[in-house]
Amino acid sequence: MRKPNLSNTKPAKVLAPAKDLATLEAELAEQEDHLEDTVLRLSDYLSAVEMVIKQTFDHRVWVKAEIRNLSSKGGHYYFELAEKDEEGKVVASCRGNLWRFKAARVLAKFERATGMPLERDLTVLLKVSAGFHAQYGFSITIEDIDPSYTLGDLARQYAEMVDRLTGEGLLQLNQQLPVPFDIEHVLVIAPEKAAGLGDFQADADRLASTGACQFHYHHATFQGNHAPSEIRQAIVSAQQQFQDTYQRLPDLLVIIRGGGAVGDLAYLNDYELAALVAEQPVPVWVGIGHERDKVILDEVAHSSFDTPSKVIAAISSHLAQLVTQTLHYQAQIKQAAQRQLNIAEQQTARQLSQMQSRTIGQLTALQKDSDYAWRSIQQSAQRQVKQAARLTTELHTQTQTLAYQQLASAHNYSSIYQKTIMQSAQQQLIQAQRDSAHLRDIVLLHRPSRVLKQGYTMLTDDKEKQILTSSTQLYPEQTIHIVLKDGKAKAQIIDVNIEKKATEISETPTEPYNNI
Repeated sequence: MRKPNLSNTKPAKVLAPAKDLATLEAELAEQEDHLEDTVLRLSDYLSAVEMVIKQTFDHRVWVKAEIRNLSSKGGHYYFELAEKDEEGKVVASCRGNLWRFKAARVLAKFERATGMPLERDLTVLLKVSAGFHAQYGFSITIEDIDPSYTLGDLARQYAEMVDRLTGEGLLQLNQQLPVPFDIEHVLVIAPEKAAGLGDFQADADRLASTGACQFHYHHATFQGNHAPSEIRQAIVSAQQQFQDTYQRLPDLLVIIRGGGAVGDLAYLNDYELAALVAEQPVPVWVGIGHERDKVILDEVAHSSFDTPSKVIAAISSHLAQLVTQTLHYQAQIKQAAQRQLNIAEQQTARQLSQMQSRTIGQLTALQKDSDYAWRSIQQSAQRQVKQAARLTTELHTQTQTLAYQQLASAHNYSSIYQKTIMQSAQQQLIQAQRDSAHLRDIVLLHRPSRVLKQGYTMLTDDKEKQILTSSTQLYPEQTIHIVLKDGKAKAQIIDVNIEKKATEISETPTEPYNNI
């Protein structure tokens, strides 16, 4: 494309609106060569684009799109619309406007038909017309919204969700769990301060006050885009908290919502939430609060009820049935026990009578046998007593004779042993006298006074309490006492010379005396 000559710029010629697109294309083709060298103002160029769009899309068409964002101001509604491919990637997007003079009628019709407000993430069928503004760019004006398409799309999504849960084996997974025999602990997931929760809790408190059942409440929002994730979090945290406290699973998980707008049910049609409910290890009872409308939780739950009040009624009915069944079993057990007691009493009476008859006969026979045995024993005892008396007399005579013989022998042995002991004692006494005299002489020879008279001395410490016998006990400037035969002397050690040989000798016991 040639660079335009800006030195000879002239006011741009504004094209007059053509009657139709063909005429406009012909005029543009006729002037194409001239436009290459013409510099247009942006407003003129965009006005031409606006004219082309108005001429081309001057009629209304139905367009399918997803609402990515929605806001309102001054009664007007502003849309961000998009189209996504199968991978969820946006392939087209634009702005849309629903002006105030049509918004009230269009939105009211949509809410009456679908039971839910128009909001983001919904796929809708819009009747639109194209528009372009030189300042605000391209947008489409929404003339109408077909609610039947949205209902169909929601139904399609619901059916796809059911098919997916069925294919994964989750749709009836929780329904396969047995009904708990006794409902002692119930986890309740509900919106905080909901009217349905109040109705449920009124009856639940009466059950709890009797000690029949305990209810543990956890809250989450049930409307808005964050509702599914909050409910999932409430379920997981409630199960974990109960497990940590009681070290077991609850008997029942209850999900209730109570009253509210019908459109709020759409938030509960979430695959992740449905899968979590289906995989619960305990039965899940739901009471969403609408009799005609169902959500995916009704499909996967163990039991589904129209309202929260019917859920607590079912729990009460189950406990009442359990009590009735228990009382019935108690009555049956009591009757069976009474029958067994009667039968046992009759059998015991018959057995007692038979035992009495057999016992009387056995006692009579035993009495006869005892009398005969007693007479036999008495005769045998008399014979044995006579024989024992005769044997005792003989043994007494033999024992007396033997005792006399042993006494005579012991007397002789005692006399001989006494003489031997006397002789040995006299010899030991003489030897002891000799040993005592010898020891006395040795002691007298080693008397300190005698040893000192022979020229020896005795050394003691300065306090005269210890006798010094070795040079190892001496040290320089030590004060010692020298004991002589006729007196004492005090001395001080100047030097000590210890010889190895002397040290070895000092280790052997020596006399505590020293030669002067």
